[in-house]
Amino acid sequence: MATPEIHWSGASGQKYGYLSQKLPYSCDVGQNGNYIFAKIVNNAWVPIYIGQGDIDDRVNDPTHYKCSTGKGATHVHVHLTSNEADRITEEQDLLKGHPSAYAPTGCNEKTWG
Repeated sequence: MATPEIHWSGASGQKYGYLSQKLPYSCDVGQNGNYIFAKIVNNAWVPIYIGQGDIDDRVNDPTHYKCSTGKGATHVHVHLTSNEADRITEEQDLLKGHPSAYAPTGCNEKTWG
């Protein structure tokens, strides 16, 4: 993938570089990484759904895609990360830093009380 265009900050202060792709988007199967469905509000990117896994599979999953585009997502931000533990750590850091990605404003579901 090319040089990151967009940097998202997690709750930890860590910045993660992403490429922005207009929806709909597809890539080769088996490319694992992190992704963020996003829209622009007041000239700033707002996350709708933050996830990780096989990018093509997850971005084109009907549930994630329909929810995200239904809430205004126009782009998906992606970057490759082969290590699953690193992907999960990043996903959780970004979710903690961007709680608006959780329902009802976003599409992520809280898995804790």
